Amino acid sequence: MSGSDKILDFAINAHSEHIYHMPGQEYYDRTVITTSKGERWFCSEEEAVAAGWRKAKR
Repeated sequence: MSGSDKILDFAINAHSEHIYHMPGQEYYDRTVITTSKGERWFCSEEEAVAAGWRKAKR
């Protein structure tokens, strides 16, 4: 999936939590995905939740 195809950004925070950012959330545009850290993109919120990720609070 190319960066232009992504719908949701997913990152692992400093506390090793797997969180995702939806378009319009505060940090969505600032999130940088580092795949070597296990960070990734999903195409839907359902996929993220099924994989054990949680939505960012902001």
